[in-house]
Amino acid sequence: MSRLSLSIPVADFSRDGFVIERGLLDGDRVQLLIDAIDGSLNPALAPVEFEADVRYPGAPDSVLAPGGRTPRRLLNAYGRDGAFRAVARDPAIVSILHSLTGSRDVLLSQNHHNCVMTKHPGFSSVTSWHQDIRYWRFDRRELISVWIALGPETVDNGCLLVIPGSHQLEFDPGQFDAALFFREDYEPNAGLLASATPVELQAGDVLFFHSRTLHAAGRNESDVLKRSLVFTYRTADNSPIPDTRSAVYEDIPVS
Repeated sequence: MSRLSLSIPVADFSRDGFVIERGLLDGDRVQLLIDAIDGSLNPALAPVEFEADVRYPGAPDSVLAPGGRTPRRLLNAYGRDGAFRAVARDPAIVSILHSLTGSRDVLLSQNHHNCVMTKHPGFSSVTSWHQDIRYWRFDRRELISVWIALGPETVDNGCLLVIPGSHQLEFDPGQFDAALFFREDYEPNAGLLASATPVELQAGDVLFFHSRTLHAAGRNESDVLKRSLVFTYRTADNSPIPDTRSAVYEDIPVS
């Protein structure tokens, strides 16, 4: 079950570009999701993105290299299992999205995120600083991603790091590299990077963050697999641009 009586700090989200709802999912719900994930990990059921596929810092050079076939993302989560579909449409999560977007008409994107994020001990690469919106194409750069923690997420096991307020900023092209990652070697970025804040979570906590919020993540230095579930939502009046990756699959009404 999930909590339905919520007081949503909309002003905090508007200011910081993220907000955390602690304990939104109870232990039974978390275990149901873990069981669904583990059933897709051994063996890894397609579609899967492996560590070698992401090309992140520290990732294996190929799927033939040690750790290259370590699963990083189980794709198409919404279509994989009824447990994922149910949590993606969970009334408490949808209610929060209504508050944060100011709209009663919210859809889930099947084209972006919509995945299980895993970080395995030993072969998890770094995720460099970026905004999710960098490759997304919508009428407005106003989407919200929902990150569901299914176990402890700490700096030690590669939790997300965010830069509060970065969703409100406009950036020069030179602040990003060729892959549109925020440059750590560029002096004008140093002040923002110094404000990085770890988002430490426990099982059942849910992070809501703006598609323009700069975020990154480290390696899993622990000896325990980290599992998270991630979905992205838009309002009905913020349409994907035709003939782009954002419009390949039909979006799912959740309201």
